Amino acid sequence: MEQEKYAIIDIGSNTIRLVIYTRDKSGRFTESENVKAVARLRSYLNEDNVLEQEGIDILVKTLKSFQEVTRHHQLKSIKCVATAAVRQAENQATILTTVEDETDFSIRILSEYEEAYYGYLAVVNSTPFTSGITVDIGGGSTEITYFKDRQLIYFYSFPFGVLSLKEQFIQEDTPKKGEMRELRSFLKEQFDQLEWLADKRLPLIGIGGSARNMAQIHQEYIEYPFSGVHQYMMNKDDVEEVYDLLNSRDFSELQGLEGLSKDRADIIIPAVEVFRYLMEMIDTKQFALSRKGLRDGVFYEEMTKSFDLTVFPNVIEESFQELAIDYDINLTHAFHVTNSALLISKALEAIGLLSLEEQDYKRLRLSSALYNLGSYIDSESSHQHTFYLLSNRTIEGLLHKERVIIALMASFKNRGNFKRNVALYEKWFTKDELAKYTLLGAIIKMAYSLNATKRDIVEKIELEQQEDVLVFSVQCREDWKPEQYQVEKQKKHLEKQLKQSVEFRFYK
Repeated sequence: MEQEKYAIIDIGSNTIRLVIYTRDKSGRFTESENVKAVARLRSYLNEDNVLEQEGIDILVKTLKSFQEVTRHHQLKSIKCVATAAVRQAENQATILTTVEDETDFSIRILSEYEEAYYGYLAVVNSTPFTSGITVDIGGGSTEITYFKDRQLIYFYSFPFGVLSLKEQFIQEDTPKKGEMRELRSFLKEQFDQLEWLADKRLPLIGIGGSARNMAQIHQEYIEYPFSGVHQYMMNKDDVEEVYDLLNSRDFSELQGLEGLSKDRADIIIPAVEVFRYLMEMIDTKQFALSRKGLRDGVFYEEMTKSFDLTVFPNVIEESFQELAIDYDINLTHAFHVTNSALLISKALEAIGLLSLEEQDYKRLRLSSALYNLGSYIDSESSHQHTFYLLSNRTIEGLLHKERVIIALMASFKNRGNFKRNVALYEKWFTKDELAKYTLLGAIIKMAYSLNATKRDIVEKIELEQQEDVLVFSVQCREDWKPEQYQVEKQKKHLEKQLKQSVEFRFYK
């Protein structure tokens, strides 16, 4: 069966990129091809803001190479968008005509607002942040947005980016101290114009290649045990650490630095200086990386046209629906497991054996619905597969630490298995947190046992403390013997965590 495909070409001031999305069985589009060319078109804008012929030739040559790919994939739906380098060019009409005459593509030049808006749209549809400041520093422009309650409040596009900052302030491959002082003074003068930016105390969310490279450098430097950079969090000290690391290297060392693309070695320091200054101005200690950016924003808008809805109501729910389809989750069964887990947890809370916050209940609901997801691959080692899948797949709306918590709870088999899974991430948690997640994992496992035959027979669960025994009374609407067998087999995990004997009594 022929797969549905969709492509976007993003003509930036530093790089030109072709991304092909393919619709998977869950109905979502995922990246299947990602081709990049470092063109540095901004370098070919002369003093009169005319893109010189050499720059136009590089653009056309790059698009012709992309054309080979799009023709091979027989793509008909291709969006070709351009940002600052073409937008700022006085001869943009010539550029558009030349591209249209010599390639398969027609360029749409994005306005400053559109470029900022698409970055914001990508962030609110793929991260858990409801309010924040986004920064997308490209080669020739820098877009800043402020969103609150997932709605865009303010935006601004500055006509400078990492390439123009490098050209204006840094003469050689790496900056001198005096040059950095001048650059910082310039950034203060520019960003201080935005009164709505100061002291917001919200996360700064970085979009684009420079932000991604900073995150990758930090992950390599600290030997981060997790794969992927989307939704990666850094604090102010982490950003300072990367800045110091970059400034301690000469240019040849920068080119070989793990996590840094060689073609960004000469522009990464001014980019990080932008992030440092903005964090200081916003008065935030949080920097988050969104791997989703302008291209994804264009894509979201295109894909949601028929729904008249560009901002998803709930990012986590969207992600869960994708997981449910990808791994054939029985939604009715998942609902009943979740319900039983909630009933057990609330009963334990009522007698003071458990204390959960709102965030814990959200985790409990999601982990219960995803419990034993790994059986899609192999039933015998389903717990192992569940942990691997959930901890290694990007789940939009879940930060990295949160993803590990969900993976630990949804894959709970026994305490030993839990300890092995958490070993790489143990420093992320306190002992009390780990004890709580182990107990919640045992509760979910018990809730799963109560629906062992997937007949959804449990109607009510009540708890009573009788001397040194916890007695759960479980009302069922049908014969419960298979469920009872599983419960008796698995209740030891709950007993170990509660440090009490547990008894389950079934009745109709």
